[in-house]
Amino acid sequence: MRVLIACEYSGTVRDAFIAQGHDTMSCDLLPTDRPGPHYRGDIADILAHDWDLMVAHPPCTHLAVSGAKWFPQKQADGRQAAALEFVRMLMDAPIPRICVENPVSIISTCIRKPDQIIQPWQFGHEATKTTCLWLKGLPPLVPTNIVGKGARHVTKSGKSLPQWYNLPPSADRWKIRSATFQGIADAMATQW
Repeated sequence: MRVLIACEYSGTVRDAFIAQGHDTMSCDLLPTDRPGPHYRGDIADILAHDWDLMVAHPPCTHLAVSGAKWFPQKQADGRQAAALEFVRMLMDAPIPRICVENPVSIISTCIRKPDQIIQPWQFGHEATKTTCLWLKGLPPLVPTNIVGKGARHVTKSGKSLPQWYNLPPSADRWKIRSATFQGIADAMATQW
């Protein structure tokens, strides 16, 4: 199967599909973190290249409800509308099987509700990270290894966050927080 992993610089999902024998390429504006087939550029350049399946991870910066306090500003300057249009482009791509992955976001209210909501703890990682999947031509993922939900950290403001998410400020904190858990990548590659 020819598989495109859109908006992925880490190589995690790409490499999981390659391990299952699929002809797979990742694509992102950033270079790949791991050596492997990767197109560095605009995903629109390669969407029509006869893919069988696409797993897309559009940037959540202007979409995730965790950043709702900035929505008025992002709506006023058009960033949120542009982000939603990008998601629509991915969902409407000429590819028979598509998964668009994002955290809880305005995609649910502005485009449509997700077909499935998953957690890392359903796939062998003691962590919570609510992840929505919008599916086209694909079945929902079946949990592979249900474990505990992991430790939580209470911030000074009283907010409860997963321990893995509570990272000190750093230049790559956003990359760590946005990465796909390996167990989820493996489930996608073996089940789809």
